[in-house]
Amino acid sequence: MTVTDRAPRIAPLQAPYEPDVEEMLRRWMPPGAQVEPLALFRTMAVHGELMSRMRPLGSGILGHGQVPARDREIVIHRTCARAGAEYEWGVHAVAFGAGVGLTPAQIAATATATATTATTAAAAAATTAATAAKAATAATAVTTPDDPAWSQHDTALIRMADELHDTSHVSDDVWAQLSATYDEQQLLELLVIAGWYRALSYVINGLQISLETWAARFPPV
Repeated sequence: MTVTDRAPRIAPLQAPYEPDVEEMLRRWMPPGAQVEPLALFRTMAVHGELMSRMRPLGSGILGHGQVPARDREIVIHRTCARAGAEYEWGVHAVAFGAGVGLTPAQIAATATATATTATTAAAAAATTAATAAKAATAATAVTTPDDPAWSQHDTALIRMADELHDTSHVSDDVWAQLSATYDEQQLLELLVIAGWYRALSYVINGLQISLETWAARFPPV
């Protein structure tokens, strides 16, 4: 059972919505969206003021960024996968992956699911809360940055996401590779992209937000 298979800790709002909530959800969804507002958005709408303050950064990353969309999605997919945020990884895999030029093999290469067995979960629950929480994590990316699905350019993005996840730093070697391709504004943006989606992963995993039925799931081990 993954984190997002469990009951959400804060229930997302349900229609009919108050007029201000409906307007906010409309603004967060793509124009003409044919699906219900995302569970993540409907959960964030519980704190409307916070949600309204978050929107400019989120929409700016997706709609007005200087980093090429394909590169952005590599960082987003890898960041969410490493954080075990299957919810956000799956939404982006369907909503953005193919559209920005990622192949099915490349989308899969951003994450490989790691199942938590009942035995492992029970053992974790018998030890400490921290260990139990770690065992309940949905998945973590275990494919290497040197997966044959990636070009040298792509690998630098994967390595950046991995290093930020593991150490909260970027090595000089990876920074040099990125600097050969991106200008200073784009480099800043790459770091913010990774940080923003790590923050969303905290919300998703901490609240156990239920997976969207139409979204992708982590690939099997």
